[in-house]
Amino acid sequence: MPTRPPFLSSAEASTSLPTLRRGSQLHETERRLNAVLNNASVAIFLMDDRQHCVYMNRAAELLTGFTVGEVLARDCPLHDIVHHTYPDGRPFPLEECAIDRAFPENNQERGEEVFVHKDGHFYPVGFTASPIRDDAAKIIGTIIEVRDITEEKAAAERQRLLTNELNHRVKNTLATVQSIAAQTFRAISDQPARAVFDARVTALSNAHNVLTESNWESASLIGVVERAIAPHAVAEADANRFQITGPDTRLHPKVAVTLAMALHELMTNAAKFGALSVPEGRVTVVWTLKSDGARERLSLTWTETGGPEVAPPTRRGFGSRLVERQLPLEFDGNAAIDFAPTGVVCRLDIPLTALGWHGQEIVTGRQGS
Repeated sequence: MPTRPPFLSSAEASTSLPTLRRGSQLHETERRLNAVLNNASVAIFLMDDRQHCVYMNRAAELLTGFTVGEVLARDCPLHDIVHHTYPDGRPFPLEECAIDRAFPENNQERGEEVFVHKDGHFYPVGFTASPIRDDAAKIIGTIIEVRDITEEKAAAERQRLLTNELNHRVKNTLATVQSIAAQTFRAISDQPARAVFDARVTALSNAHNVLTESNWESASLIGVVERAIAPHAVAEADANRFQITGPDTRLHPKVAVTLAMALHELMTNAAKFGALSVPEGRVTVVWTLKSDGARERLSLTWTETGGPEVAPPTRRGFGSRLVERQLPLEFDGNAAIDFAPTGVVCRLDIPLTALGWHGQEIVTGRQGS
């Protein structure tokens, strides 16, 4: 059996194939393939071993402004037609092109780039470039899928601006609350009460900062814990006074804020009366993540050791009520504070609210991230 010729460039690359006999199986296969490709919403380019484009579907023509005939007539790498210049006007050499690396490096490339339209305007695209192999597994070309992400970028920028505005308004609101508190406490001699109030407002502000970093979509569990202990940890010369152990996950904004406030209350109590009120005291925060089949659950334990002997309080303060009542009430979880003589131990068990909508991680490409 004669060897199939490789898929390489030739002078006849732009020559149309002879018309297949109508009604033949090969003709029907070609017709169906063309129908699929030309009705696809994603732009598809087929490249040869020189990175010259030998095929474009209809979506690719609409995306670039060039017809397949115009591209074939240029007889040069596709990069030199639609990707030759950076938005700032600098030349974009082919060797710096991530799409081009899919051929020489023999692997799949994904990412974002900026293309140049036929009319001269720039537009962002998301791409996947995959090598094509012959029967002997030799790389003979590349298939590139490209989609215009202009609207996605614009929506992301609008979301960023809205998030920044939201954060600005929250900050202003918290500053107004502090100002009102200052006026209210002015005639009161109990300055420690004012300090406690300010600290709680600051903790709430820090929790919002964690959310702002991720556009209020979610917050890192480790980030929430670290921000909660940061004001005390920074002031400590002994870094071993704090031990944080547990895997990271993304928390729903509502869970993040409430958990941050609960940790702040525990930390404040430890600094005033518990383990952090003496040099030899230690605080350990350990957590695990488990699935109950329906959703993920966070089991977190706060343990104080090395501090003064603890006696159960005669009344529950704001911090205890927040931990023991608010968390279970809002999230259908469990919370308990044990005022053991050797140190306070707080155990939290919280079902984590799912982020976004079902299937969002697949549609947005964040699965496994």
